[in-house]
Amino acid sequence: MAQPDPARLVDLERYPILDLASPGARAVIEDGRRSLRDLGVALLPGFVRPDAIAEMAAATEALRPRAYLENVDAGTAYLELPDEAFPEGHPRRARQLSKTWVLAYDLVPASHPARQLYEWDGLRDLLAEILERRPLHRMADPLGALNLTAMTESHVQGWHYDSTDFVVSLAIQASEGGGLFECAPFIRGEGEENYDEVARVLAGRAPERLKVFPMVPGTLMVFQGRHSVHRVTPVEGDTPRIVGLFGFDTKPGTQSSDLLKMVRYGRTEPIAAD
Repeated sequence: MAQPDPARLVDLERYPILDLASPGARAVIEDGRRSLRDLGVALLPGFVRPDAIAEMAAATEALRPRAYLENVDAGTAYLELPDEAFPEGHPRRARQLSKTWVLAYDLVPASHPARQLYEWDGLRDLLAEILERRPLHRMADPLGALNLTAMTESHVQGWHYDSTDFVVSLAIQASEGGGLFECAPFIRGEGEENYDEVARVLAGRAPERLKVFPMVPGTLMVFQGRHSVHRVTPVEGDTPRIVGLFGFDTKPGTQSSDLLKMVRYGRTEPIAAD
């Protein structure tokens, strides 16, 4: 049986990426690079076709009973436990709540269109060009390479920095309210934590520093979050906020730590196929 072509999922008229040397593809790549330099975020709205996004949302909802509820309230924006050596109100001490349903890679069937897109070399090669990181490799992690997340009423992702150089996500379904992606671009630099400004952001006293990105299904986002503190605002309503998280690295064979796997999936090993 012929395998489905993942290129069918992409709006190739808007994003003519089958030939990355073509003028249209080069324009997409240059726009992405410019946005990463200026904001640390590159957005490709409407990257995935509406019919494919609807298919992804339905397929993910069908799988949600197998998802694990990540529920963390002990960490800080630095993905560490609070350090009581710092005073009250310091970012290194301020707890952040995150609550999200997470479907690990081993539970996403090969027929799922989000998995087909993730495993398509055409997507990997486009991202390598935008990020200017070649070669780019899909993660080898059997749980973390691809995640599908669903945030329901009152779910939130607290303020945090990423431990990786970049994150690639696909907006699949928006919630009825909330669920906005907020970030303070480049609020810290190499050797400069800028704690006072970070504390203002965490306390809600620095709205002028924030960029807000609405959740628009079909948008592919490349985000460099190591130096930009960010969060997802609380979700409102009965419709889940669904996102695909695509794991890539510049090194082959990349795995998540066992601690991260336990927190995110409640296990460290893949589930054997039925």
